[in-house]
Amino acid sequence: MSKYDVIVLGSGPGGYVTAIRASQLGLKTAVIEKESLGGVCLNWGCIPTKALLKSAQVFEYLKHANDYGLVVKEYDKNFDAVVNRSRNVAEGMSKGVQFLMKKNKIDVINGFGKVKPGKKVDVDGKEYSADHIIIATGARSRELPSLPQDGEKVIGYRQAMTLKKQPKKMIVVGSGAIGVEFAYFYNAMGTEVTVVEYLDRIVPVEDVDVSKQMEKSFKKSGINVMTSAEVTKVDTSGSGVKATVKTKKGEEVLEADLVLSAVGIKTNIEGIGLEDVGIAVDRDKILVNNYYQTNIPGYYAIGDVTPGQALAHVASAEGILCVEKIAGHNVEALDYGNIPGCTYASPEIASVGLTEQQAKDKGYEIKVGKFPFSASGKASAAGTKDGFVKVIFDAKYGEWLGCHMIGAGVTDMIAEAVLGRKLETTGHEVLKAVHPHPTMSEAVMEAVADAYDEVIHL
Repeated sequence: MSKYDVIVLGSGPGGYVTAIRASQLGLKTAVIEKESLGGVCLNWGCIPTKALLKSAQVFEYLKHANDYGLVVKEYDKNFDAVVNRSRNVAEGMSKGVQFLMKKNKIDVINGFGKVKPGKKVDVDGKEYSADHIIIATGARSRELPSLPQDGEKVIGYRQAMTLKKQPKKMIVVGSGAIGVEFAYFYNAMGTEVTVVEYLDRIVPVEDVDVSKQMEKSFKKSGINVMTSAEVTKVDTSGSGVKATVKTKKGEEVLEADLVLSAVGIKTNIEGIGLEDVGIAVDRDKILVNNYYQTNIPGYYAIGDVTPGQALAHVASAEGILCVEKIAGHNVEALDYGNIPGCTYASPEIASVGLTEQQAKDKGYEIKVGKFPFSASGKASAAGTKDGFVKVIFDAKYGEWLGCHMIGAGVTDMIAEAVLGRKLETTGHEVLKAVHPHPTMSEAVMEAVADAYDEVIHL
């Protein structure tokens, strides 16, 4: 039996990062993976979807070339080539993780891993042991009873990335990050898209103002948005799909080539031995403490299988913190109130901290500032004037409570707010930090200036 200091079960952005950090800390490490290194994020999620979205963005530039004083007489899309480019990007990233495993002298064990009592892991009949076993098995597309996925007419995100033929009509159920990203991609490529959201607004975890702007932008792009709506049943017996949608006005039947179910995720915790070891689980999540230890000594869990936000960067941060604690470092527990969330549709969405309503509900007296990109020189020059930056501060102490952005490139801008909040920056400090002109990022400074009644360009 092979013996390790650390065995990581799963090689997604939580698992492979954890393994690398463990190896850097001098721990003999192995990672177990049943599919491809990099997990869902690198192979079927974060990375290949961004490749698809980039193709859609370039296609939109061609459509609007005249707006930039350019004449493009002939252009078209090759849907197969767009999909193949996405797969090639994913394959390249997965090979990059393979290289990192070799570089850091991490053993990669291919197969289905199952934890066992006595700090052991079974991989397809072969046993391995470790002082510390870290579960990072991630999650998959969640299925609703009224919307069973058949992989052909009712699909999840994996099938949505590798369709052989572009659909003429598509229904997207759910308007979280996955739903709106695919809605944007297929609409930009020429598919007629309808988004069905159960709650009363799309991207419902975001600030209300962001939801309103996203719906406005989507409708302007030709996407049909249905809120306070529920798909109660689907009929796949014909050549396409008939979806019965229940709304406040009654029932409506929508017809499409296929339905994309984007209603959340389900953790991969079945059949991996949790019951045999006695690891505590509550409502689909493995229970852990601040350092990701389960109730059984020597067993840990990170990423989507735990109660924190199901985001790639959260899984990576949790894994690093977990192994640094194992190695005896003095580590600080992760602040889940300062985790940025990003959605990569067009316009992009990025946010961190409290929404305006959440700040009010917590009893804060607040200062709110908002700066539209329509007043930004850089946005005007780029032709990307949709959206805004919104900031929320505690009026008493100047604490930066929240930051919410929607617009071009905002997913690259949100880190300023994350770092500022981490360093307990006040509104006045942000205001007096000189931002470069002309940039999209100076909209942050202008939004803060608006909160303190000092805005210049609005």
